[in-house]
Amino acid sequence: MKEEPYEKQVASINTDYLRSVQRRDSRIKSKKVRLLRRLVSFFIVSIAVIGFLVTILVNSHQTLAEKKEQQVQVEEELAKAQEDQEMLKIQISKLNDDEYIGKLLRKEFFLSEEGEIIFSLPEESDK
Repeated sequence: MKEEPYEKQVASINTDYLRSVQRRDSRIKSKKVRLLRRLVSFFIVSIAVIGFLVTILVNSHQTLAEKKEQQVQVEEELAKAQEDQEMLKIQISKLNDDEYIGKLLRKEFFLSEEGEIIFSLPEESDK
């Protein structure tokens, strides 16, 4: 005769108390599984939200850096334009002066006043 393992030799008692304990244990185990699933789901959603926010932060930082660089360039252009404007204002005020216009015409078009003699000198590059 072959001996059966010890577990098969012992018969389980199927009482109400035993069934209630088994149900309670299975409920506790299922609650733990559900809690674990909820925690994993919450963790995944949290990681996704944090990743999205970090992406937005990085993009806004890059955009801000580009805008600051653009602002520096525009400020340089503005300074140059203001210098040009000041030079043009000075030139306008000079052009309103009759003596300056006379000197400019004499210089550019070799015109002379009465009694003046114009000598044209060779430029240094012609020597």
